[in-house]
Amino acid sequence: RYLGARQAPAAMALSGVRVLELAGLAPAPLCGMILADFGAQVVRVDRTPRSAMATDVQGRGKRSLALDLKRPPGAAVLRRLCRGADVLIEPFRHGVMEKLGLGPEILLQENPRLIYARLTGFGQTGKYAKSAGHDINYLALSGVLSKLGRKDENPYAPINLLADFAGGGVMCAMGIVTALYERTRSGKGQIIDASMVEGVAYLSSFLWKSQNLGLWNRPRGENLLDSGAPFYETYKTSDGKFMAVGAIEPQFYEQLIKGLGLDSDKLPSQLSFSDWPEMKKKFASIFAQKTQAEWCSIFDGTDACVTPVLSFDNVASHQHNKQRSSFIKNEQEEISPRPAPLLSRTPAVPSFKRDPFIGEHTEEILLEYGFTKQEIAELCSDKVIEFSKPKANL
Repeated sequence: RYLGARQAPAAMALSGVRVLELAGLAPAPLCGMILADFGAQVVRVDRTPRSAMATDVQGRGKRSLALDLKRPPGAAVLRRLCRGADVLIEPFRHGVMEKLGLGPEILLQENPRLIYARLTGFGQTGKYAKSAGHDINYLALSGVLSKLGRKDENPYAPINLLADFAGGGVMCAMGIVTALYERTRSGKGQIIDASMVEGVAYLSSFLWKSQNLGLWNRPRGENLLDSGAPFYETYKTSDGKFMAVGAIEPQFYEQLIKGLGLDSDKLPSQLSFSDWPEMKKKFASIFAQKTQAEWCSIFDGTDACVTPVLSFDNVASHQHNKQRSSFIKNEQEEISPRPAPLLSRTPAVPSFKRDPFIGEHTEEILLEYGFTKQEIAELCSDKVIEFSKPKANL
């Protein structure tokens, strides 16, 4: 199912790790999917009564158990599951789990090896800990948003990638793997307070630590890396597509100039800020004269740092990505990125099955975690849990 043949290894890096992920929006599902891709057994604990629509599109490799956590018998089921789990991922605002009697003090007392990962926007303490927010708000509070945007425009958030996924899901997964490693020495679990504000701020460490390099001395949108420089920019081609240019070093810049058919002796110096706006116009008019494919044939194989801006429609079929099997197809022919990074001995082997329906595996999971058939029947008749037998063409 890789776009290219691959062997499945005997065991993945996280094989045997049991994860409970409380269903939430974007960041926690990515965190759970990363763990599942690298071999963990991830159970998504979905809410019941079930919402009309499952919002988790990152359910790859997970199984679903539907549980009413708001009722004491439902909370008791989760407590019991946590006794047999290695990791709990919870995405609620501060105080929600405590109210349900599922705070870390209680769960870690019953299972001292549990890694209790709390993934929130603002973290477990502080003025905003109980406030609602989204990626753009976390990005704003981290300071990073102030750096993003073009000259004379408002700052803008690059979709919801930075805080939700990079500062949230990925940082939390890193925290979990770090805690799992430490547990091999101490035998103890711990609580992870993963704040997306702090996650994305940490991600921006380079911006903080490079202040003295003079990279950010000018207003937003006029610096080297924020669309100020003509040689670090995107340009439209004659067929309405785009090329990305990142020719920072002088030797790479020279190759860019050559590929554009210009003579550097007749141009202002590369770092002459006052000439940047004019140079941008010059580059734009040249790029607009050829198609994306024509520019690729000029720049491919050079060190000019010029690459096509690929759309989702053609990224998987690009020669480079194809040669590395960078994208995979599931059983429903949906294409998505292969898990990264690539491990030589125990690489991730993502599931190729469709994502689970809500409550699809409720019974088998409870049996695995030691519930009896009778207990499961009672929980079902009390509507504490739900089963969903997949119907065709849902």
